[in-house]
Amino acid sequence: MRGGAERQARHELRVLEIRDPTVAIRVVRLGSPRARGEGLRLGTVRRPPRGVPKAEHASRDFYDVWLPDLAPSEGLVKQALRASDERAWRAFARRYRAEMHSPAATRLLALLAALSRETDLSVGCYCADEARCHRSVLRELLREHGATLA
Repeated sequence: MRGGAERQARHELRVLEIRDPTVAIRVVRLGSPRARGEGLRLGTVRRPPRGVPKAEHASRDFYDVWLPDLAPSEGLVKQALRASDERAWRAFARRYRAEMHSPAATRLLALLAALSRETDLSVGCYCADEARCHRSVLRELLREHGATLA
């Protein structure tokens, strides 16, 4: 038995030595060209891209997996689009954070944070300006959950 435990310990050490310490989550604009080493791309959007067949979502650099549970609710998306000043944007960010405190969203954020320490992934949205997109808040939420961010 002791020899088996020693072999297991050596194997685990080798696995630790092989792991890339630079794995992380990137926050991206969906539809933009993929960066080298970006990993699996998750679409944290309420709706799939219009006019793009499901079979082409990944090949057109939108996303590999659709994860709408981390997108703002439909009403909140409308609020974000109407946010014309900093005060309105902060109100959107507060409401989005409140939505992300649901048990399901909290578990997803914790899962992504844990995965970020093991593999490369990316999360994203279609918005051109990250500063006025829920993904800027999502970046903060991931950091707060202990994610490694690129």
